[in-house]
Parts: sequence; structure tokens; C-alpha cells
Amino acid sequence: MSCLSTILKEHDDGLQAPVREVHQAASWLELVQAVWRVVCRVAVVILQEQLAARAQRPLAWPDCPHCGHRLQSKGWRSRRLRTLFGEIGWRRRIGRCPQGCRGSQVALLDDALGLRPQQRYGEEMAALGCRLAVFVPYETAVRLLQQLTGIAVAPGTVWNWVQRLGQRLVQDMEADLQALEGGDCRGQESVAEALKGQPLVIGADGVLVPFRPHGGSPKGKTRWGEVKVAIVARLSRWVNRRGRLVTQLAQRRLVAVYGGLDALQARLWLEALRQQVCSVRQVLWLSDGGRGFWNLFERCFRRLGVIGILDFYHAAQYLYKGAKAAFDGRTQCCQATFTRWRHDLRHGRQRRLSAELQALLASPALPKTARKTLANLQHYLHAHQAHLDYPRFKAYEWPIGSGLVESACKWLIQQRFKGVGMRWSEPGFDHLLHLRLAWINQRLDSVLPTLHPSPKL
Repeated sequence: MSCLSTILKEHDDGLQAPVREVHQAASWLELVQAVWRVVCRVAVVILQEQLAARAQRPLAWPDCPHCGHRLQSKGWRSRRLRTLFGEIGWRRRIGRCPQGCRGSQVALLDDALGLRPQQRYGEEMAALGCRLAVFVPYETAVRLLQQLTGIAVAPGTVWNWVQRLGQRLVQDMEADLQALEGGDCRGQESVAEALKGQPLVIGADGVLVPFRPHGGSPKGKTRWGEVKVAIVARLSRWVNRRGRLVTQLAQRRLVAVYGGLDALQARLWLEALRQQVCSVRQVLWLSDGGRGFWNLFERCFRRLGVIGILDFYHAAQYLYKGAKAAFDGRTQCCQATFTRWRHDLRHGRQRRLSAELQALLASPALPKTARKTLANLQHYLHAHQAHLDYPRFKAYEWPIGSGLVESACKWLIQQRFKGVGMRWSEPGFDHLLHLRLAWINQRLDSVLPTLHPSPKL
């Protein structure tokens, strides 16, 4: 490869103007922009020289996959590719079957470089477009991509990049789940020494997403579907400047699926094994009162001795519904009763709360609708009796609210998939969802190429 001074000398005509801009730059921004233009020009020259040199290497043509005859060279063909540095052009040999078999044409240099037949953009452009689409709508990603690279890309092109990479991530997930059925857990993660003795918290919740009613067609009424989201994280403790012990999440990993609880269960169990759930001394399950999520807890985690915690604020909502039904039309009595019930629940006085509910149910003056509401409340508290030890949970500095799961739903789903006017097809949603999960779980760098290695977190 030619050194930089040789390149500047050999291509003086093409580099003279940008080099002059470097000398004439007045501000820091102008200087950086001028240097970047020089870098792009030099990069294009180096890339084209390398491709021209590789195209001259002798080739061993393979056999035709259809008839078995050895392919023959049919001359040189041009190819152009838009890259991060600009448009690259080169010529390479094309081989074809002498019998004229359809579909036998190959370009061995393209295959060696990993280029597809109709590919118009470099993989680094596709990687940058996918990274932008993880955070912003496709139209915004296109504008940002043009501002960053100077290359105009259609929104449909970025969409195709996301679908191609998302499909690959979906296939990887399916392969990991199949391997798990055979007893092989892929992708186990190490844990920092400071986190090894800390509890592991697991939670799940659901969030609605707007879907198109007829696949790819935008016509028709919006169809809302529930996406199930789960979180697996370590509880890290540290002392703030006021000397208070503060708990925060560390090594946070998310799981999400548009599907049933069985699909979520398989993915959540895989992620829990990756975070070494079987070897952690204290594991917590935190969720609201949804029956399906607690059934998942019973099937997967209770046998491991996982401690179930019912979201206190969700339980308080049930208490308010019961107080409102019992004292309909009497606001002060309702508020006073709810405050007392919530205080009893928070401080472990479930027996007194249960006795008061039983006394209200025994009253003949209680309306039929209120009786049903209070009976449901009593059944709800009884079903979660083992998950209501809030004084103990707070003594260990464990969370008693499912805000960590709800914030994960907002972070993962609502910020990207519930913008104004957004409606999704199921494949389009699923593929982009896998990209967002890979980014949040710090695994995107392993599937997307980077021009420089990202710092390891």
C-alpha cells in the first residue's frame, strides 16, 4: 500500500483543493471539516487501489452448480458502492457457465469481500443506519445519516437494513432457545466482583403497542396488541453524600416478545440462566397482580426459592377500589379508610386488615356490588399473602414497587414504538424490537460492524 506522502503526490489534482481548505480554515470547526474531507478523499483512493490490486490476482473458477462445467471468465464488469467515505468504483472479473446455465454468473472478488449482488451501500453504512433507527423514526434516521455521511438514503433502504439484521437476530434467538431445550445455555455473562453478592431482581409487565390491522396496509382501524416485557438486573448498593444507603440497578438486561406467556417464559428463563440465577443467594420476583405473570413465577422461579414481592402500589389501588365501593358517596370516610388500610398493609398488619374486610362483608347493609368488590379484594390479598411482607422487604432495602419494570416498558417500547401516528406490522415491529433489545443489553456491537471498537462497559 502506498504511504500517505506518495498518495498525496500521485493524486495531487484531486487532493489539492481540500488540502488548500485545511490551510485556509479559520475556526476549529472549519479545520475539522476540511481535514475530514481530505481523509475521505485519501480513503477513497486507498480503497480503489486495493480493490484494483485484488482484482488482478489469479482466480480459480469453481464448477457450475447446475451442470458441473467449470465456469469461464466473461470479461470485466464495473461496480460502484456508496461508503462512509464516498462512492467507490472498481472493475472485477465476471465468471459464467459456458453452457449458459441461468443463475451461474459469479464475481469471486465480490464474494470474497462479502458483497451481495444488488448491494449499493457498504456494510458500515447499513450498520450506522440500523443504529440510528434503534432510537429515532426511519425518516429522521435518513436525515441524520445524510448529515453525518453526506449520502442520501431512502427511508425504505434503512427499513430493509433493519429487517435484514432483525431477521438474523430472530434466528439467533430461536437457535439459542433450541440449544437451551437440549441443555446448552449460550451466552452466559460474567458478573463483576462487586455484584456477585448482590440480589438478583426479576420482574415482568405488559404494554400495548399499535399495530396495523391488515399486515403491511396502513388502512383500517388500529389494532392494539400487548407486548410482554421482563427485566433481569442486579441490585447494587452504595452510600450517597448524605450517608444514606441507596439501591440502584446494575447489569440490567431486558426480555420482550409480542406473543403469549409461553414465549416470554422461554426467553426470560434463558436470560435468567445467562445471569446465573441458579447460583445467586437472593433472587427477587417483583410484579403487579396479573395472574399470568404470577403463574410464570410459580412455574419457573418458585422452586429455586425466589422471593415473590407484590407491587405495593398496585395492591394499594385494589384497597382504594374496595374503600370506594364500601363507602360510596362518602368521600371523607372512603379516604380515611383507604389511608388506614394502606398503612396496615405497608406495616405488616394484614390480619387486622383482613378482619375489617370480613366485618364489612358480614354487614347486611352492604350493597351487592360493593360486596363483590370487597370479596375480590379479600381473595386478592389472600392469594398474595406470601408476597406482602413489606416490612421485611424494606428492612433488606429491596424494592416494593414495580417501577423498574414499568420504566423498562417506557424505555424499550413507548419511546420508540408509540410515537404520534405510528402503527406497525408484526414483522416490522419484531425485527426492530430485537435491535433495541440488543442495544439495551449491550450486545449490538457483536452483530453490527464498527469502524472503531466501542468501549466495553
